[in-house]
Amino acid sequence: MTNARPVYDARWSGPHGIGRFAREVRSRLTGDWEDVPGADPVSMRGLVQLQQLTAARARHRRLFVSPGFAAPVGWRGPVVPTLHDLMHLDVPGEAGRGVRNYYERVVRPAVRRAPLTLTMSHHAKSRIVAWSGVDGARVLVVGNGVDASYTPRGPVHQPGYPYVLYVGNHRPHKNLPVLLRAMTDPGLRELHLVMTGDAVADTVRAAGELGLGERIHFAGLVPEAQLPAYYRGARVVAMPSRYEGFGLPLLEAMACGVPAVGGDATAVPEIAGDAALLVDPADNDAVAAALVTAAHDTAVRDRLALAGPRRAARFEWDVVGRTVDSALRSIEVD
Repeated sequence: MTNARPVYDARWSGPHGIGRFAREVRSRLTGDWEDVPGADPVSMRGLVQLQQLTAARARHRRLFVSPGFAAPVGWRGPVVPTLHDLMHLDVPGEAGRGVRNYYERVVRPAVRRAPLTLTMSHHAKSRIVAWSGVDGARVLVVGNGVDASYTPRGPVHQPGYPYVLYVGNHRPHKNLPVLLRAMTDPGLRELHLVMTGDAVADTVRAAGELGLGERIHFAGLVPEAQLPAYYRGARVVAMPSRYEGFGLPLLEAMACGVPAVGGDATAVPEIAGDAALLVDPADNDAVAAALVTAAHDTAVRDRLALAGPRRAARFEWDVVGRTVDSALRSIEVD
């Protein structure tokens, strides 16, 4: 880099996976950075704000780093975007025509021009390389980390009933219809399902049709400081996704020593290894059987309680931050 202050799109920081990556990486970057203020970087207002910023800084070549996929059009210096995955393109129903067009007309050209693109997993890297046509050496897998608060020891959430925990949104790739059907298995009848976030009409309706209405609980936005307690209190953590660029909730569950069940697809196997139960996310019976095993098989639970923290210890935010910082410092701006 040069003496010109590099720019970081801090608008991505927030209570979600990309938001956590954005915050953790920014806190570990060295040197004097300018942060882009604001929120909701992929809204129309956010995209307009990004172009206004580009116009205001048109006189100087400066490095621009985005911890998400939004890239400024016409930025004079090098742009380093972060593509956590290509879910918007790969999963039917995940994104509308506008978002898909944005990827084709803005994101792909930005990746092709970029000296470097950051991503979370080797699965995501392979898809980015195939989609964009760039050399694999220009796509760097940096991954995610686990905060030190995610450990087997600490406060435990105790709602008064045993529960399966789901952490995440309700978008199509999360495969929640399969999770809800799995909860009807007789081996899980004593367990409730706690879902972070607010109630979503489609999920509430599906749960009611399956007779699960009184066993489904929406926890709202759980403050990050309280999230480890929710993991520790769970009998099982479920993430039977059809598609993940990384799968941070599964890793956080493993760090807390809680048995986790995930989908054996996309990036999840490379992240979880043998420290979680992974099954075909399209197989209702397999997901249900894995949840029953994780909830009741003492030998399996004991094995995962040991294997999970060991596996999660490989993923440190300090390592992620140093990797990103070192890569950015090697980029020539002039």
